[in-house]
Amino acid sequence: MNISLDNRVVLVSGGTQGVGAAVVRAAAEAGASVAFTGRRAHQGEALEKELAAEGADVAFFVADVATADAAIGSVTATVDRFGRIDGLVNAAAATSRGTLLDTTLELLDTHFAVNLRAPFFTMQAAVADMKSRGAPGSIVNIISLSEHGGQPYLAPYVASKAGLAGLTRNVAHAHRFDRIRINGLNIGWTQTEGEAQVQKKFHDADDNWVEHAVAALPMGRLGQPDEIARMVVFLLSEDSGIVTGSVIDWDQQVVGAYD
Repeated sequence: MNISLDNRVVLVSGGTQGVGAAVVRAAAEAGASVAFTGRRAHQGEALEKELAAEGADVAFFVADVATADAAIGSVTATVDRFGRIDGLVNAAAATSRGTLLDTTLELLDTHFAVNLRAPFFTMQAAVADMKSRGAPGSIVNIISLSEHGGQPYLAPYVASKAGLAGLTRNVAHAHRFDRIRINGLNIGWTQTEGEAQVQKKFHDADDNWVEHAVAALPMGRLGQPDEIARMVVFLLSEDSGIVTGSVIDWDQQVVGAYD
């Protein structure tokens, strides 16, 4: 399937590494003009330069969307640069660990700021631009399979991602007659540079953590960012038709099934 995002302007939060960076590349390859944000200036500038050299129309904005002003500002900057916004992907995420008993207020606030408040306000600003032009649009929220419950050490993460799943459905319902489609992906365990850091920092993993991880997985491998990116581009595009309000479990584990 040759999915096209020609003549579309897409904003990706958390686009400097991992799934976000893969989405930036895939959207650019599909023909979109792509704005992306992140806190890692060096990585963002390098990706912008790489894609521009390939002929893509891209713009990187340094932003920490944990603040509402930065989240809204990322949409404003995209509209200022490209004239409008047609698609939005909320990929930025906080993934640090915490149980119910050891989570501090600061840790909880970090998860809610990045994983829930930022998507709320980027969607608010993006939908406002789309509605002001009477134009259709598509939004994809990167959520997590853990929003169904997750592990005990993911309490603040699960709370924020479950909130994002509910928000995705709410906004999709609210704006279906505006022809603005909002969907989400509950992604599972994915092999990224960020995940490698998390495994070593919180789980005492060694350099062979991927080899150990995949031994117990049904498909014998972890999910890959480029696979997720292709699904995101599909949901952004007209090829996904009228689908809205869907939160899709994108993983090799089946929620609710037991051996």
